[in-house]
Amino acid sequence: MQTISKVLSVVDPTAQDQPAMLRAAWLAKKAGAELNLLVCYYNEYLSGDRLFDSPSLEKARHEVMANQEKHLEQLAEPIRQSGVVVTTTAVWDHPLYEGIVRHCVASGADIIFKDTHHHSAVERALLTNTDWNLIRTCAAPLWLVKPHGLADTPIIVAAIDPMNQHDKPAALDDEILQISKLLAKNVDGNVHAFHSYDPRIAVATATANAYIPVSLPFDEIEQQMHEDHQKRFKEITSFHDVEDDHAHLVAGLTHEELPLIAESLKADVVVMGAVARNRWKRLFIGATAERTLEHLPCDLLIVKPDWFQTPVEETTHEAA
Repeated sequence: MQTISKVLSVVDPTAQDQPAMLRAAWLAKKAGAELNLLVCYYNEYLSGDRLFDSPSLEKARHEVMANQEKHLEQLAEPIRQSGVVVTTTAVWDHPLYEGIVRHCVASGADIIFKDTHHHSAVERALLTNTDWNLIRTCAAPLWLVKPHGLADTPIIVAAIDPMNQHDKPAALDDEILQISKLLAKNVDGNVHAFHSYDPRIAVATATANAYIPVSLPFDEIEQQMHEDHQKRFKEITSFHDVEDDHAHLVAGLTHEELPLIAESLKADVVVMGAVARNRWKRLFIGATAERTLEHLPCDLLIVKPDWFQTPVEETTHEAA
């Protein structure tokens, strides 16, 4: 993403408050971008099928979607009065995440905003929720909004992986930092870079390679690991002109350390990458992002590499 010209906000037709819409309108105004408000709606009782569909069901669907469009126009009017160009779209599609992705591709949106809420451990384990599926399948940057205010000078934390762990491509770190800087430029914010590493990996590797019981210099092993990560972290942050006091290298697990640094910096949004190459890697990487999301005190912006293509089909499912 080199510029921000089209912003897409997913509107929840069942909710009174729309944090994602307000955040999207804020960015659109700051960036001078067009804002598109989207409702993706589906009701199985009105869906019908090729055998049982009827004119009455078709009329009911038309009336429901007309009401959704009317509601979007009511939400859009105050934003238009603030000087933002706003368009509205109501689509009948299912499942929700696929409908969002399909519209994003069709509209050419540069970034998507969506509300997110806390999910219980049971829900995370048993349900496939929309946030999780969007993290997996959305090619455009995905801004998941939590209901909180923003600072006058927003703090943007770019979570990078300079050692390319979890099989992430090195170019993704550059993209994360470029998008973070682009956002900061548009909203007069400050960019911080973050990277964490797990020192237990080095110790476990050394232990696995010790075929005889010897006294291993674990302190030296951890120090060497720290120096290796620090060197690569410094290289990429220097290349992107991140100040030293805005670069945070931490020993620990990302889903534990990132929320802590976000809390201490009073971050407004954390930018991190996710890669989906096949089923198992997608689950692993996506689970890291989702697990982090649950504990962040701020918004989360998920970025994919520029080569990523969504697995979502272009056409709507027959059931929708």
